[in-house]
Amino acid sequence: MSPAQTPRIAIFPGSFDPFTIGHQQVVEQALALFDRIIIAIGQSSSKNALLSTDERLAALRETFAGEPRVEAAAFSGLVVTYAQARGANFLLRGLRNETDLAYEMPMAHTNACLAPGIHTVFFPTAPEKAFVSSTLVREIARCAGDFRQFVPPAFARRMVPSS
Repeated sequence: MSPAQTPRIAIFPGSFDPFTIGHQQVVEQALALFDRIIIAIGQSSSKNALLSTDERLAALRETFAGEPRVEAAAFSGLVVTYAQARGANFLLRGLRNETDLAYEMPMAHTNACLAPGIHTVFFPTAPEKAFVSSTLVREIARCAGDFRQFVPPAFARRMVPSS
């Protein structure tokens, strides 16, 4: 990147409770396009979280410890306001299927109206990971099933119930 070129910073927002192998694959794909990716955990009081925000941040930092262009942070409020505050000009979103697209498009259009300089970029999840969702993984974990194949090891260690 030349000194005059604006860095390409993307915010990857979500609850990430937990962050799945599908999310990880989206970040890995996006590194080919962006100079920096901030995985931003949105603060929501309406969800019954499996992992605390601090646990998710620690697991994300451990997962991407070898990649200096990936950062983990928490935010509250509108994602476009957070993106502007961080100097980001892109929002990164993963798509597993047409249902995700139907959910994501209105948000992308709304965010474009709120902050015209911030663009939403969609990445399709690999077909072999498209069925994995945080909701599904939480349910498997809560029912004491083996969820480890669906999350990075740093998350799996934190999701094991203490005896």
